[in-house]
Amino acid sequence: MHSISVANVHKEFRIYDRPQDRLLELLLRQPRHRMFHVLQDISFDVLEGKSLGIVGDNGAGKSTLMKLLVGTLEPSGGQIAIRGQVAALLELGAGFHPEFTGRRNIHLNASLLGVPDDDIDAMENDIIEFSELRDFIDRPVKTYSSGMYVRLAFSIATMVRPDVLVIDEALSVGDIAFQKKCVQRMNEFRAQNKTMVFCSHSMYHVQELCDTAIWLEQGKIREIGKSDEIVARYEDHCNSRRVYTQGEAQANSHQAETPDAVKDCRILQTLVRNVDGELIDSIDPLQDFVMELQAEILNDDVTCYFGFALMKDLEEVMSSYLAIDRPEVEHGPFRKGEKITVQVRVEAMAMRVGKFHVLSGAADASGLLWYETRLSKEINVNPGKGWGTLVMRSSWSMQRD
Repeated sequence: MHSISVANVHKEFRIYDRPQDRLLELLLRQPRHRMFHVLQDISFDVLEGKSLGIVGDNGAGKSTLMKLLVGTLEPSGGQIAIRGQVAALLELGAGFHPEFTGRRNIHLNASLLGVPDDDIDAMENDIIEFSELRDFIDRPVKTYSSGMYVRLAFSIATMVRPDVLVIDEALSVGDIAFQKKCVQRMNEFRAQNKTMVFCSHSMYHVQELCDTAIWLEQGKIREIGKSDEIVARYEDHCNSRRVYTQGEAQANSHQAETPDAVKDCRILQTLVRNVDGELIDSIDPLQDFVMELQAEILNDDVTCYFGFALMKDLEEVMSSYLAIDRPEVEHGPFRKGEKITVQVRVEAMAMRVGKFHVLSGAADASGLLWYETRLSKEINVNPGKGWGTLVMRSSWSMQRD
């Protein structure tokens, strides 16, 4: 059963160039605004007891979506249905009266969430203890720091035990010790089969706390799926804004500029295979794979040294493999017309997520003159759980005395 259903939701805001244009529009009954589309065609469901993470760049529409979910904003179009009681932790200080004390704001917020007065009295001490604000609870919240605001707001939102908990980036201003308490409380919340929507720039927390994730980009859903896969792809997007999308023909078009006079060897194609010899276009982290080049010798008595490189794009070399100092690889001399296949087996692919090309090349005896280079098609690294761009093969041990 779905706790949250969002269908074709749109959200628009009217933008006025001058404050007086609002009044003129009302009096003259002529539009003096332009529409800004914050969210467009947003649709997703969250099953009961599951957690949804929302990631995306600043301005992607994450906070607006969270406000729509809790009813702070109304959608311009589409429908949102939520089953059960909802508690929200949105922007700093939302729902607090600045002149009221922390204790009075506990009663105010809990009442707005529909908690009976007797229950509020019973949970008041627990809220204060969890927030660690006993020395400040009878002071006006306008005197609180940002961290104190979050402590109190999170304590209230989670202590009332709602059916759906919505948290928008609030943990980022808490100290590490309190963040640990919050994560523990959120895990308890999940263990009770409650539903949670969590928006954060902390990819680790999204990955560990959420079952699925949505990647918002410019007000639209770019991707939706398992949290570890979405987080990995979003991380890769953030780590390298330059996305290499050229096809093999375009990527190798610069080869035509090389004069035929200096070519003693021609690279026919660059391939990537698994260890069973099958051509592949994707690979898992720590998987072994084989880089292969197929070359044709164009002149007699040619000496060639072959090499490979893993390329993030045309400018960034991640790793290189050269046969200049490899005695097991024959260098010639070769005869005109010979066809040569060279393979290198790479053990334990160290990328955790991302895309790359294999660049193969053939050089002269000096290793300085490259007759030709050629790129493979793009290879995708299937995202693995964890964080960071690299993953290394490792072994663990433990000893107890």
